[in-house]
Amino acid sequence: MPQNPYARKKEHPLEVYHRPYDSQYPQVCMDETTKQLVGETVAPLPPRPGTPERFDTHYVRNGVSNIFMLFEPLTGWRDVQVTERHTRTDWAYLIRDLVDVHYPQARKIVLVCDNLNTHEKASLYEAFPAAEAERIADKLEIHYTPKHGSWLDVAECELSVLSRQCLDRRIPDVASLKREVATWTSDRNNTAAPLDWRFTIGDARIKIRRLYPSITM
Repeated sequence: MPQNPYARKKEHPLEVYHRPYDSQYPQVCMDETTKQLVGETVAPLPPRPGTPERFDTHYVRNGVSNIFMLFEPLTGWRDVQVTERHTRTDWAYLIRDLVDVHYPQARKIVLVCDNLNTHEKASLYEAFPAAEAERIADKLEIHYTPKHGSWLDVAECELSVLSRQCLDRRIPDVASLKREVATWTSDRNNTAAPLDWRFTIGDARIKIRRLYPSITM
């Protein structure tokens, strides 16, 4: 057991990931990012043989959308939701869908996420009546990645794939973003294998060995 509290916090999500699969206690990782919506001022030049589609350097900013990623690494399932904002209420509605739509039969949902102040059960009580908030909260077992340790949330890995495969271009509006993200999500759920998470507590103790006590002979 590491003596350094930060080292212990880093090991904690790794312990969660190495629990055996249990459909009654699904392990779900959650993360979020933003996407700048950019419209064209001049129609792009269409592609020709040997020449890709070309875009004008001038564009118009159409605001920013928030993207929530839910990912169950042991089954390879993910769900992506686009919202206009990332408030406590937005997070609360995401979690209600997680409980009622995606895992209604689960006894507890083991949720791994970073420690952003909106990612807490108190957000449920701001969005819903107390009895409803308590019902949803009772279905959650939340585990937080430590500060500067968000890379331990494997939903961040999925967001990276989404960014490279779907978001690395100009998308003009929310409707287009939702359509593109929905297509990517469906394709990836149908083709991607479950995540083979190989980073262990032993690996962590090597990577951050400076945080662990040492004995000088």
